[in-house]
Amino acid sequence: MYEAKNTARALVRIGYDGRVYKNFRAADAEKRFDNEVRVLRYLEKKGCDFVPRLLEVDRENLTMVTTSCGARVEQIGEEKLKSLFAELESFGVRHDDPFLRNVTYRASDGRFCIIDFEFATILDDDSQAQLDPAYNAHGELAPARAVVAQTLRWSGITDLGRFRPNNEDVFLGIAYDERDFFYLGKTGEAPTSGRDFVFAVSDGMGGEKSGEFASKYTVDNITRMLPRRFRMSPAHYASGITNCLHEVFQNIHGQLTTLGRSYANARNMGATLSLLWYANDWFYFGHIGDSRIYHLPRAGGMRQITEDHTYVGWLRRKGELNERQARFHPRKNVLAQALGAGNQNIHPQIGEVHCESGDRFVLCSDGVVEGLWDRGIEELIREPPANLADVPAAQRLVQTAVAESGRDNATAMVIEVL
Repeated sequence: MYEAKNTARALVRIGYDGRVYKNFRAADAEKRFDNEVRVLRYLEKKGCDFVPRLLEVDRENLTMVTTSCGARVEQIGEEKLKSLFAELESFGVRHDDPFLRNVTYRASDGRFCIIDFEFATILDDDSQAQLDPAYNAHGELAPARAVVAQTLRWSGITDLGRFRPNNEDVFLGIAYDERDFFYLGKTGEAPTSGRDFVFAVSDGMGGEKSGEFASKYTVDNITRMLPRRFRMSPAHYASGITNCLHEVFQNIHGQLTTLGRSYANARNMGATLSLLWYANDWFYFGHIGDSRIYHLPRAGGMRQITEDHTYVGWLRRKGELNERQARFHPRKNVLAQALGAGNQNIHPQIGEVHCESGDRFVLCSDGVVEGLWDRGIEELIREPPANLADVPAAQRLVQTAVAESGRDNATAMVIEVL
């Protein structure tokens, strides 16, 4: 058996009998494993003969065994590539990573094949129950997610700070349905019925104006990349949204990297991105960098649900630093991951949180964290002083953070589930 691929996301080995052994890794390994199992089982039922055939499934160790589809392809015409993935869709599956890296050539019959279905979507709403994403990899019915009609209240604001000449922070709020996108104002309230909501904060970096451009470019591309989620059946929502978040982060990263290589004054420009996507009483989140997302449950307390992609953040997660030590560490602002910024590969954090009435979420850039301790953020949200009680929640955070520090741009969004 020899090693064909060894990355942070998967280990792929080829047996001497031609079988392919794929072991899934990373934080979202279970979701990607279950999705690929579902898709391959579905395609086998549909009689698709240019994809791997599933032979064995070991969910405990997140390993699957499939047939081989030949050798990877180094070059193929653009039209041929498009027609190959279009042919896959005729079998009811959309590959959400439709690139050359997922194409192989099977010499035994001269056939181009498609592999790696961890990011793929079953399009057929009438698929058999055991193949439906509402069922797990063993064909057992997964717990249903009851949908409760809710209302969201939000506020967002950004501030230059007291020392920076330009603002590299950007925030975004949108709602969309099957027909159109709606940009949200700085404050507002709306029922969630029939709509998805997306909230995001991005902090740019780079020389001259390139950091400002990078963050604006990042949020502008979010709306363009969001799929028409309403075309999916209810059972497809979670997997479809998760796959889309991966696609959004990878595509923006690729575009910023290309722009950085093409223009000298944009070299190594980059951006953080922290994003919340509301759909059917769940918040799905994607994150990279050192902006943050906090969850304040109705019952009390506050939890940072994102990880700071910095060396200092890593030390704090290991328990080697407390909040105060991390605040004053000389390397606190050195990013290990960001969109663009000269990074070859990125591994965004993707997750989900169920929400209920009374829950609140905070998205903020590091300029807010610079001026406020975690306890201060929670107090300003839950028990603001009398002089700020009537001020929108996001403004309370930014106004106080700038007054306390102001060394960096400060941006915050606060979303409350009513």
